[in-house]
Amino acid sequence: MKRLLGYFLRGLMLTVPLVVTVWVCYSIFVKVDGWLGIEIPGVGFAITLLLITAIGTLGSSILTRHAVGLLEDLLARLPFVRLLYTSTKDLMSAFVGEKKGFSQPVLVSLGLGAEVKILGFLTQASAERLQSTDSVVVYAPHSYAWSGQMIIVPSSRVTLLKADSAEIMAFTVSGGVMDFPKLG
Repeated sequence: MKRLLGYFLRGLMLTVPLVVTVWVCYSIFVKVDGWLGIEIPGVGFAITLLLITAIGTLGSSILTRHAVGLLEDLLARLPFVRLLYTSTKDLMSAFVGEKKGFSQPVLVSLGLGAEVKILGFLTQASAERLQSTDSVVVYAPHSYAWSGQMIIVPSSRVTLLKADSAEIMAFTVSGGVMDFPKLG
């Protein structure tokens, strides 16, 4: 009976992530296809990817850079739109932009005796504008969530890690259940 339960649990471990992944991908395809009114699953998603790539190509062109700049200036002048647009743009830039915001993983000592530590990413090497000259800004992602905490901490409590930032992010978001990334 114990062996049968073990097989069942192993089956859950193999089946649930696969089913969730397929379901999420299928739901995205169907949703995008529905927005575009296309009946064939995945075609609308493919068209959307091509359209985004075409917009990226046009936005990189010398001929359209001025137009993109004018559009961004216009969006920056509209009160609510400015907040929404710049926040979204900054978030996207942190992950996929030329100046990635989560490229330097760090270990932050929180307690006086430094017994408690958290993993995070250095986002600002100086918090001088906040009148905190000896501090840095660190973003610490939450486990199993698309959220995190921004902390301002004395630079003396921050240790730069020589590790792949994507591996540190995956380790942190997994709640530490993955193997710890190689340092060095």
